[in-house]
Amino acid sequence: MNPLSKASVWRLEHGVITPTQDVLIQETPVSLVYNGVSHIVLMATPADLEALALGFSLSEGIIKRPSQLYDVQLYETEQGIIVDMEIATAAFVELKHRRRNLQGRTGCGLCGIENLAAVKPEIAQISHHVDLTAEAIKKALIQFDEMQPLRESTGSVHAAAWATQSGEIQLSFEDVGRHNALDKLIGYAMKHQLPWEEGFVVVSSRASYEMVLKSALSGISCLVAVSAPTQFAVNLAKEAGLTLIGFARPQRQVIYHGAEHVFTE
Repeated sequence: MNPLSKASVWRLEHGVITPTQDVLIQETPVSLVYNGVSHIVLMATPADLEALALGFSLSEGIIKRPSQLYDVQLYETEQGIIVDMEIATAAFVELKHRRRNLQGRTGCGLCGIENLAAVKPEIAQISHHVDLTAEAIKKALIQFDEMQPLRESTGSVHAAAWATQSGEIQLSFEDVGRHNALDKLIGYAMKHQLPWEEGFVVVSSRASYEMVLKSALSGISCLVAVSAPTQFAVNLAKEAGLTLIGFARPQRQVIYHGAEHVFTE
């Protein structure tokens, strides 16, 4: 499915209304189905859905490693897209025990969580860290703006990118949902065994609790966010040992945790 569509609009400029064409991003219901059981419906951009499915499965702890996802099939329907996955029996048994029935995660990171204890699962301390220079962060942020073609066309999507220690972006994904963009990145990178510990991740959104949680659970050691984090997200980053940088612009950033891993030269 083409992630872009055209629409007839009217531009109001300097008191004059002019008919013209605009480009819109597609926002499609995507149903994630595990071993024949529907688990969640995401509102997502219909591109890189296999990466999204794998990344979501990993960052939500449904599977522990990519090899536990045996097969992925995509089906287009009038209502949306079905992503039908076959996962390992042990993972599916554990998933059934969680009894989740989530809806619309793009707008609500905790919808459907069963109890408060489930909000913050056990997170192992990140044992590997990348030391970054201010120049590397600046370089990545400049490239980040240049690697968002869907945002350039529509102005309505988020992005997540992986950069090397020197600040060279190697991989970038876009989606209407900030969680989805990160999951696509995680899914692709982990399937292809990219070395998280040798680089860092840049996201176009705020550093919410769930963005930090997904990063920590996936072994990302440094998250750079264009917008601000929440207090809960900062606390989680400290607990996991994740370097967290927010309000990120090429010329300035705010380091919320992990300043010992950032250098000016």
